[in-house]
Amino acid sequence: MPSIAIVTDTDASLPEDIVARYNIRQVPIMIHFGEELFEDVFEMDSARLFERVHRENALPTTSAPSPGQFTKVYQDAFDAGAEAVLCFCISSPMSASYSAAVSGRDLMPERDITVVDSGMLAMGQGFMVMEAAEAVQAGASADEAVARAMDVRDRTSLYAALATLKYLAMSGRVGGLAAGMANLLNIKPILTLQEGKLDLLEKVRTQKRSWGRTIDLVEQELAGRAIERLAILHVNAPEDGRRFQAQVLERLSYDGEVILAGINPGLCVHTGQGLVGVVAVAAK
Repeated sequence: MPSIAIVTDTDASLPEDIVARYNIRQVPIMIHFGEELFEDVFEMDSARLFERVHRENALPTTSAPSPGQFTKVYQDAFDAGAEAVLCFCISSPMSASYSAAVSGRDLMPERDITVVDSGMLAMGQGFMVMEAAEAVQAGASADEAVARAMDVRDRTSLYAALATLKYLAMSGRVGGLAAGMANLLNIKPILTLQEGKLDLLEKVRTQKRSWGRTIDLVEQELAGRAIERLAILHVNAPEDGRRFQAQVLERLSYDGEVILAGINPGLCVHTGQGLVGVVAVAAK
């Protein structure tokens, strides 16, 4: 079987140890503070991002990697001995990353490169990447690895609870007055993926209730099935992530590896710090 390199954009929010474990190559989402430009993960992390947001009282913007950035990572993989590349991108309705990855592939027509629109984000995308990497390590072809990854996607649930509407108000996604009233009422919106987009699902009063409701929704979607993979998401709030993880494990029966994953700046700039979430892959 050919040697297949696994590539993803940094919106997968894979922890460093997972990236190293599977030898995953990452293409960075770009973070823009005015005229200053930073590579997600490589030049900017969530702690530095929110320190600057609070200091300047302004959010940065984000952009997809360029086709040339993808081409460079593809070429690095081939230079390291890969015979084929398999690239997973954040859901295309969320970002132009997939389009850029395809354009980067088209600049190398002589090479064997497969680009996949994951339809996911964060560890939903990350679990697909991990499944593909494990398949390749076991000798699967690129097509077989993609099929396994897509099967994981079809069994994945992703729900998250926002800590505040402040950052959505700063981004202009909700009005400042609406955000202020919501925070006065201690409303904690719950988000999920719908048709490849991160959408508001419910509005719940208090953090305690929002965390419990988030777990309820995952439990309902699992419908009694066992859990194959589990990740806890957080935005610059590892202690909250660990507290939420303990509550998840009290409710859901699972004794395997739990990945505590901080959401990278390319995504968390849109949700704000304090978010916690859960990504669960149901067993077949």
